[in-house]
Amino acid sequence: MTDPDFPLEAARRLVDTALAEDLGPDGLDVTSSATIPADQVATGHVVARERGVLAGAPVIALVLEGVAALTGGTPPSLDVRIADGTRLAAGDVIAVLDGSVRQVLMAERTLLNVMSRLSGIASHTRRWADALAGTGCSVLDTRKTTPGMRELEKYAVRAGGGTNKRMGLFDVAMVKDNHVVAAGGVGAAYTAIRERFPGIAIEVEVESTEQALEALEVGARFLMCDNMSLDLLRTTVDAARARAAELGVSVEIEATGGLSLAVAAEYGSTGIDYMSVGGLTHSSPIIDLALDLV
Repeated sequence: MTDPDFPLEAARRLVDTALAEDLGPDGLDVTSSATIPADQVATGHVVARERGVLAGAPVIALVLEGVAALTGGTPPSLDVRIADGTRLAAGDVIAVLDGSVRQVLMAERTLLNVMSRLSGIASHTRRWADALAGTGCSVLDTRKTTPGMRELEKYAVRAGGGTNKRMGLFDVAMVKDNHVVAAGGVGAAYTAIRERFPGIAIEVEVESTEQALEALEVGARFLMCDNMSLDLLRTTVDAARARAAELGVSVEIEATGGLSLAVAAEYGSTGIDYMSVGGLTHSSPIIDLALDLV
């Protein structure tokens, strides 16, 4: 059964595109068609070659179904043995496929490409989540995703223990430096968004304690502290919390920019709620997965 949290339709679209790239307009694997009898069957194992965190296992079934639809055959049977979000050890058998060798080999690269990418993101995210454990701070992703894969990559972040920020430009307003310049100030930008989109969440980017306090005064309740030193972040968090208490409101605070795993725990212990890391989706190395006939 597919995880209800898995973005199934986004995965189907991606698989269709990936199979078309790999098999061409005629849905053809010329090597397998020439060397493997149409009725030859075998068992294949999807295997982890290294440690990591699994994400994307539901893609296997989608790829097998897509290949079967192109070839007119019956898809190989599938037994997924490890769930997304599980820590992998080298040699773990993630899934077992039984059926047409041609179909298995036609499906191989597409399913491995997607799963290796998503598992890499989940594994990288898990390292950040582990580093922040006990600090009260959660790691967030950003919009720095692979075009066409945002829903899947953000799913992988969740599988690795992270939290999704906004999905796009449509679901959360973020007032950044260019918006402040264009609108004529933090207050003007915040007010314009609140008037036009009264129900939308608004986050304001700040680079100093003074900007954070200004944002609170105009109504902001979600602050993003950008590229702050550890000392400046502590000062800003303390000042913002104190002012929010005086106003009788709550404020969420995020840190971003220039962060690394080496300093994650220190930054997470400043009292921030979130730490956003673009590298979760734009710089995660893949996890080495393979498909072996046995």
